Amino acid sequence: MAIPVIIDCDPGIDDVMALTLAFAHPELEIKLITTEAGNQTQAKTVANALAFASYLGQNIEVAKGLENPMFRELEIADAVHGDNGLGNVEFPEPTLKMSERTAIDAMKQVLLESAEPVIIIATGPLTNLGALLFTHPEVKQKIKFISYMGGAAVGGNMSPTAEFNVYVDPHAADLVFRSGVPIVMSGLDVTHKAFVSMKELQDIENIGTDFALKVVKMLSFYIKEARQTAFHTPDFEKSIRLHDLCAVSYVLTPELFEGDDCFVQIETDGRLTAGTTVVDYAQRSGKPANVKVLHTVDRTKFVAQFVDAIKKMSQLTVDHN
Repeated sequence: MAIPVIIDCDPGIDDVMALTLAFAHPELEIKLITTEAGNQTQAKTVANALAFASYLGQNIEVAKGLENPMFRELEIADAVHGDNGLGNVEFPEPTLKMSERTAIDAMKQVLLESAEPVIIIATGPLTNLGALLFTHPEVKQKIKFISYMGGAAVGGNMSPTAEFNVYVDPHAADLVFRSGVPIVMSGLDVTHKAFVSMKELQDIENIGTDFALKVVKMLSFYIKEARQTAFHTPDFEKSIRLHDLCAVSYVLTPELFEGDDCFVQIETDGRLTAGTTVVDYAQRSGKPANVKVLHTVDRTKFVAQFVDAIKKMSQLTVDHN
């Protein structure tokens, strides 16, 4: 039986890589895609989701989410993802139309109408989910768990301690992490190990399809720009991190990952630490675990899974176009 999922994202180069993996696996029943501001503005992320899903021949509802974080000014990652959010790679005009439902209304209705609990895959700031759980707490019982790309137990990429997605809207993340809904956190601890090497990027280019070449162009932009920003670390010279892909891969193949159950809180107001996911690895708080914090991935199988998805979706783009 297919696994029902909602994908909440902010496309974003690594978001479309995550969508590629999800689209390639029919064992995921994608009931809805919702978008929010993060890697780019809301107008651009919803446009990217519509264009990308159309290009890959996916007939899935795409609903536009909230424009801004709950209590902070929006900060986007245009330096890493480009002016259009996709490394300036252009996709054809979408055949899909944006849903008439808002993301919050669509998520609420999909969850309440689902015959079985739904997994939410979240790869951006948690603005939409925070708003959903705050205004419609009755949906909690219909969420099996949230597979979230965000946070970090050790070391951030927006500050010494904060990861981008949580940093953009820590108040929404705080609502979600305190909601009681089970969470699997693919933070920087694991996503920094989930990378494509330069040789593997060449292997993808050798596939030779229009889609594979677009993937290579996006990822090449991603690594080039990241080298010149605060996201840069020395290992960026030889690898491209597929952060958001982890949240989808875990749902499909949890056996590729290892992690620990921990109590995690979100720092919302710290002068130096706003947006930090405070992971109680040492169990100092005495509070029960609320998050499975991933820290290890079988990178070889992870990359093979990604490359297989590109090959499969390349064939669909040929058929679709």
